[in-house]
Amino acid sequence: MSKHGRILVAMSGGVDSSVASVMLHEQGYEVIGLTMKTWDYASSGSSSKETGCCSLDSINDARSLAVAYGFPHYILDIRSEFGDFVIDNFVAEYLAGRTPNPCVLCNTHIKWEALLKRADKLDCEFIATGHYANIRLENTGRYVISKGKDENKDQSYVLWGVSQRNLARTKFPLGSFTKAEIRQMALDMGQAELAKKSESYEICFVPDNDYRAFLRHRVEGLDEQVQGGNFILSDGSVVGRHEGYPFYTIGQRKGLGIALGQPMFVKEIMPESNTVVLGTQDELKKVTAMVRGLNLIKYDHITEPLEAITKIRYKDSGTMSTIVEEDGLMKVNFHHAVSGIAPGQSAVFYEDNDLLGGGFLL
Repeated sequence: MSKHGRILVAMSGGVDSSVASVMLHEQGYEVIGLTMKTWDYASSGSSSKETGCCSLDSINDARSLAVAYGFPHYILDIRSEFGDFVIDNFVAEYLAGRTPNPCVLCNTHIKWEALLKRADKLDCEFIATGHYANIRLENTGRYVISKGKDENKDQSYVLWGVSQRNLARTKFPLGSFTKAEIRQMALDMGQAELAKKSESYEICFVPDNDYRAFLRHRVEGLDEQVQGGNFILSDGSVVGRHEGYPFYTIGQRKGLGIALGQPMFVKEIMPESNTVVLGTQDELKKVTAMVRGLNLIKYDHITEPLEAITKIRYKDSGTMSTIVEEDGLMKVNFHHAVSGIAPGQSAVFYEDNDLLGGGFLL
């Protein structure tokens, strides 16, 4: 009988989840490894070599490690659920003129649910992932996520949607380590190839990082539907023609194919008229935002104004703000103007290193 019980570990075949599984194994857990097949490149129309967490090589790497350490490993095919929810949402958001956040949706609605469903079947009390984040139980009875030790690798931003019910059974073994320390652990394990594995920052189902080509592949006749719309300025004056509103994102400067004598950025996307509004960098700045689809982590509700750091994208350093719930939304008043607030992206709130929660920008 294991010292700590049985735990199901999500194994992508990369260095982080591999070291996490071995770490838990050596701590005395009865580890079961699980690799989820979420996507295959043939479905995207890509001719690129299949890489990343869904490739055959990655699945084999995860299985080989499990065999080496003597714990079971399973493969779970969730391509249908993933495609129906995450990819359909990804396409729909771009067609609605918004910028989607597929990793958040996948964590919230697909991966955690799939892991816990399989954990129940395998009599596992806990699940674990290789995310760089920490989790603790407060005396209020709430489970709180906090930032990982490695500021450059912290992944708490993409975890804001995980429910309290699911957090109660979740462990993040890597939260108190840096990426360099994890790579060294892999070397110490005799896994030199694993230690030097490169990381992919692409969306898993957009292998060549070209979301425009992906949209064209998924939506038949898209170019014919959206070509030839207007670039306009805030005063309504037409300054050029664009290739179709879904192919632009808020804050975009490069690739506009237009010269107006000064740097111009995408300020607003108007799908109903296939119009893209351009503006100067100053015009991109806003001091307020509204956030929908809230999931709060640290507190049940935030009905009184609370000072928090708000991040509006993953690599955003964050801006001090005052937040308060209003009619099911979170109103964010930034203490100084921020640029590039993109509807559809996640706004995530922090109190020091603690994750307060998050939602989607309106």
